[in-house]
Amino acid sequence: MSLNRYQMKHLAKQGHRGARLASILLAKTDKLLGVILLGNTLCIVASSSLEVLISHQLFGEGKYVLAIGSLVLTFVILVFSEISPKVIAAAHAEKLGFACSYLLYPLLWLFNPVVSFVNLFVKGFVRILGIKVNFEETLHAVTTEELRSIVSEAGHYIPKKNRTILLNLLDLEKITVDDVMTAHTLVEVIDFDSPIEDILQRITNSHHTRLPVCDGDSEDIIGIIHIRKVINQLRAHQHDGDLTKDSLREVIEDPYFVPAGTPLYTQIQQFQENQERVALVVDEYGEFKGLVTLEDILEEVIGDFTSQSPSRVGSYRQEADGSWLVDGSSTLRDLNKKLNLQLPLDGPRTLNGLVIEHFEDIPEAGTSFRIGEHTLEIVQTQDRIVKSVKIFP
Repeated sequence: MSLNRYQMKHLAKQGHRGARLASILLAKTDKLLGVILLGNTLCIVASSSLEVLISHQLFGEGKYVLAIGSLVLTFVILVFSEISPKVIAAAHAEKLGFACSYLLYPLLWLFNPVVSFVNLFVKGFVRILGIKVNFEETLHAVTTEELRSIVSEAGHYIPKKNRTILLNLLDLEKITVDDVMTAHTLVEVIDFDSPIEDILQRITNSHHTRLPVCDGDSEDIIGIIHIRKVINQLRAHQHDGDLTKDSLREVIEDPYFVPAGTPLYTQIQQFQENQERVALVVDEYGEFKGLVTLEDILEEVIGDFTSQSPSRVGSYRQEADGSWLVDGSSTLRDLNKKLNLQLPLDGPRTLNGLVIEHFEDIPEAGTSFRIGEHTLEIVQTQDRIVKSVKIFP
């Protein structure tokens, strides 16, 4: 009963005979307990009868002979037949469990009629008590939280980096696209109303392979343009003239929209099914809220990639006094993860939003305040947003 079920199954698949027999026995827990307790009960009853016989032969039918013999027998059974064997077996479950399965398996086959007969009464009694017993579910069912605990406590069996990746995978169901998306105010967008020279200049200076395209001042995204396809168009027109907007419009792909609040686990499956890499997040009114990429989701699992655009580098900078100078647009999840903070995640998703919610206004530069156990200071504000904040250790 103390065997590690998952290790046992792994060894059984590798052909370990003892593990395979133990798996068969544990799949029939009621019969396994029946044959063990049948032998145990027979031995105890036989030893009790033998104790009475020996006491009678050696000491006669004295007043206290039976009581003393029963106490001695109880001590012997507890120490040598019950507690000691179980303590040893619990400490060496794999070695002794697999070895005992070679004995218990044939005994189960031999005494199966007797055990089955006794179990008829056992099942009837349990049914009268209204207790439902399902050993199969008890042995194999593992919830997500239990699996998270198993991975967390794996110790040296799973390297720390691998444990982190596995735990991040389990957390994908809790995290939504809102938590990892780039806010619409920070998304680099191409205005298709601009002159073709300005559009090409914007594409040339971009550090992204795909860019959203809007038409005029409207925030409505009309499509996604792939830089590689623009390069192909430029090559195609290098002999017959300049690239026109009509030619450029041919390489604009339809935008792929996803609703806000979509779990990352669902979104990565949708990326795979739709063969997409970039999604535009919209709210219930269809308004553009942000942009999420396949890379954003992968970084949640395996960590940040080494190649990052300049817009994402420098969001955190440590000062000489140990404090951190942080962009107001930084997400709270990133701050907690990278700077080991404990900022609340049940409200706003960015540091700017957290500060505005705290003051219910735009605070002036130089204002210091506390959120939880952290001391923060406003460094710069601009228009209606907090540009930078200093977080003290």
